[in-house]
Amino acid sequence: MLSEPRSGRLAAWGNALLAGNVSPDDAVIAIVGEDAVHRVEGLPGETAPVGLTLALGRLRTLRVRGLRVALPAPGHPLGLSGPPEFNKRALEAEEAVVCHGAGYGLVPEVYEAGPDGDVHVEVVWHCLPVREAPPADVPSLGEAERELAEALRDATAVLSRLDLAGSGPVAEAAIDAYRARAERGREVLAPGYPPRAVRVLELAQRVGLLVSLAEENGPGGAVSSAEMAARAQALRPVERTGRRALVAAYNSMVEERESR
Repeated sequence: MLSEPRSGRLAAWGNALLAGNVSPDDAVIAIVGEDAVHRVEGLPGETAPVGLTLALGRLRTLRVRGLRVALPAPGHPLGLSGPPEFNKRALEAEEAVVCHGAGYGLVPEVYEAGPDGDVHVEVVWHCLPVREAPPADVPSLGEAERELAEALRDATAVLSRLDLAGSGPVAEAAIDAYRARAERGREVLAPGYPPRAVRVLELAQRVGLLVSLAEENGPGGAVSSAEMAARAQALRPVERTGRRALVAAYNSMVEERESR
């Protein structure tokens, strides 16, 4: 995965803000990133969309103690707890943030405008009711780290045998972009996250990069239907494992705080 999900940025820096580790201005700047603006719609007590600074402050007054990430996919409601309406919206967006301590969740809707090279991106987070229950299928950091190492080893062996691990100028450019980003900002999570969460997130991003390269580079050496099926079979569990690890990393500050 070459860039973090918006839900990850919101949860990580929102958690750092709730813990008193960063200022509201720093949190909002990090969450917005390269987007133009983020707003929150449907917040209790507000009749119109509001800015992130006000929204994060309001969530605190609503007794929100932490923010968790959900990265669901068809057949895999990762990080979700219901109700069906929220799950449906989150699945359509492929991501969401679930509040811990209050029954609310946030699902992003992205609007883009402008020509190539000068795209203006606005994000509206829709605040919806959620069921306060344990999130679905989220591993611990330790479990995620072990699963990632095993999945990466197995998938690399299969993809290399099929000549599908990614090669050529497109793959090389993607790898260079990933390395440049990693070197540019070593703070992959917000202040206050445990070092193990940073390791798990970085490894999950590398796993996502491998999956993306294998998917985007076409059939490669898989000249038969059997080889193409083998590639899909190899990628499916590693992609799932990568998403589970991302969620575990982003949610670790909440889990660590609640275990004390």
